Amino acid sequence: MAPKNVLFSCNNLILFNILITIVLPTTQGAFSSTISKQQQSSNLTHLQFYFHDYVTGPSATAIRIAQAKTTDTSPSTFGALVMIDDPLTEGPDNSSRVIGHAQGMYGFADQQEYALLMTMNLVFSEGQYNGSTLSVMGRNPVMEQVRELAVIGGSGVFRFASGYAQAKTITMMDPNGATIVEYNVYVSH
Repeated sequence: MAPKNVLFSCNNLILFNILITIVLPTTQGAFSSTISKQQQSSNLTHLQFYFHDYVTGPSATAIRIAQAKTTDTSPSTFGALVMIDDPLTEGPDNSSRVIGHAQGMYGFADQQEYALLMTMNLVFSEGQYNGSTLSVMGRNPVMEQVRELAVIGGSGVFRFASGYAQAKTITMMDPNGATIVEYNVYVSH
């Protein structure tokens, strides 16, 4: 049998090794680094396009997916949730060239007025922004002339995006069942 002081020394050595392993920083596997201001670059881009929200007809692009028990009796449609895949076009006409889609959802979030909580990705499919997206979120009180939503991110050309989008209704429920909204988006990326 080993003397007690030898066992005590071995236990201390093991404990010391464990503590050193935990406490000392490692130089391998660093998961972060700082990027200096000189290495960063950013662009400011203005985009203008038209959002076509078809809520009726055989080619509806906005579908109600849920609602509260009281939604149908609410003066503001409070509690309805709508999923969208709305075309984005160069001009306000239905026949205008499609440059992308707004994909996401909006919910009627105000008990008194028509105000939406919107969360959507603007997915671009044409030109220099093809394959890039912008993520937009915010309150949209649809009866106001101009509304502002936040640009909270992006991908592709729009990595690290931030900014804002202004929405202005051009037509509410046109003969094709669409509400057409002009968007002016100002984004830093």
